Amino acid sequence: MKYNKLYLSLIIGFFGILFLGFMAASVLPKAFVTWTKAAPASKVSLGNSYLIGGRILAKADGTDKCVVNVFVMDSSGKGVKGVPVNLSGMVGEDLQSVSENDGKAIFELTSNREGQFSLIATINGIPLEKVIKVTFRN
Repeated sequence: MKYNKLYLSLIIGFFGILFLGFMAASVLPKAFVTWTKAAPASKVSLGNSYLIGGRILAKADGTDKCVVNVFVMDSSGKGVKGVPVNLSGMVGEDLQSVSENDGKAIFELTSNREGQFSLIATINGIPLEKVIKVTFRN
């Protein structure tokens, strides 16, 4: 009788280990991926979106570039893809870009004219609060 209980315990233990191995190898990783996968961002939050200069000083030779990045974010701070962004403030030019997967819209600016320009980014026709200045000089 003692041996029957021992064998029964070993068999239950063996199947228990198999069950735990199965859970660890196939069920739990799928659950973690589902829990951590970012939801697609769809609504733009102007309060979380921002404008930043990657390079704000360049030569006024028509080829050297100032780089300005606009980050289009949702209310949880995730980037929103595919949103048109306008940048104005250069003489006679309004530029447009579309946000990429991380929510970043990139603007590369050149000028033949010396000066400092205050740039304003607008998303869905509404300007962001921050203004950034770029400078072109010889």
